[in-house]
Amino acid sequence: MLFAFSVAPTVSAAEDGSVSEAVAAAIQVVRASGIPHRTDSMFTTLEGEWDECMAVVKRACEVVGEHSPRVSLVLKADLRPGRTGELDGKVERVERLLG
Repeated sequence: MLFAFSVAPTVSAAEDGSVSEAVAAAIQVVRASGIPHRTDSMFTTLEGEWDECMAVVKRACEVVGEHSPRVSLVLKADLRPGRTGELDGKVERVERLLG
């Protein structure tokens, strides 16, 4: 299963409004989890089982909450139990079609 999420504080103390410090703390949680993942400019995608991935998302929200009294979470999931390698597989299939 794939879980794409974005978590950030809704309030920033930084003069320029940056939330990168809180986001970096969330990504550290993801990396420490050992779950296959990919981070881009907008989302982090996890590949794994429901409970293990949701635990990581929850912990990422908690560490962002240490930076702000309010946290925003966007979550999208592709629930296909029994499939693995889809973090790359979905992209590879589309790229093959594009030639």
